[in-house]
Amino acid sequence: MFYYKQVKYRMSIFEITMLLCFGFAWPFSIYKSYKSKSNSGKSVVFLYIVFLGYLAGIMHKTFYNFDLVIILYIINGLMVLIDILLYYRNRS
Repeated sequence: MFYYKQVKYRMSIFEITMLLCFGFAWPFSIYKSYKSKSNSGKSVVFLYIVFLGYLAGIMHKTFYNFDLVIILYIINGLMVLIDILLYYRNRS
């Protein structure tokens, strides 16, 4: 039988790197949507799936492994939410 000792409040550099890379991409998408007033190349279904993924990450951090990485999940989730709102603005 294996014994696993969980280390609380230890942040993963790989998780942080992934969230930072995605986080740097969203402002470009938001800027493009805002300036072009077009939805070309956008999928609202994709945006909702990504948003749901960030919500799941936030829930995981809240209930199972709380650390400061939750801030990156929240920031990225808000940027995706802004992109979703711009999608609906640009739809008409």
